[in-house]
Amino acid sequence: MRAHRSAPAPATRLRLTLRGRRVLAGLAAAPVVAAIGFGALSGGAALASRADSAPAGTFDTVTVGAGDSLWEIAETVAPDADPRDVVDEILHLNQLRDGVIAAGQQLAIPAAYSTAG
Repeated sequence: MRAHRSAPAPATRLRLTLRGRRVLAGLAAAPVVAAIGFGALSGGAALASRADSAPAGTFDTVTVGAGDSLWEIAETVAPDADPRDVVDEILHLNQLRDGVIAAGQQLAIPAAYSTAG
């Protein structure tokens, strides 16, 4: 008897269908999308913390009275300093963008002026 020899099976190439390509692309993109999402969500907290502001405990506070302005407060807490500089520092320390204040609001005064008022 003769042994039957079969021809070697031809090597097959991996073919991806359109659906397979989409699934593979989605799996590859998932970590990138997750990293961007995490960065966007945690970026807001970094902006809110304002690392360049003064540490807690290095300033006094004043309560804004009815009709008070930042200029008047600056002149009161630092009578010998230029009010423009004091107002700028108060704005920066309290993270105020437009300088609008309201009666009853607590404002932090920079340490350089806290003993002057």
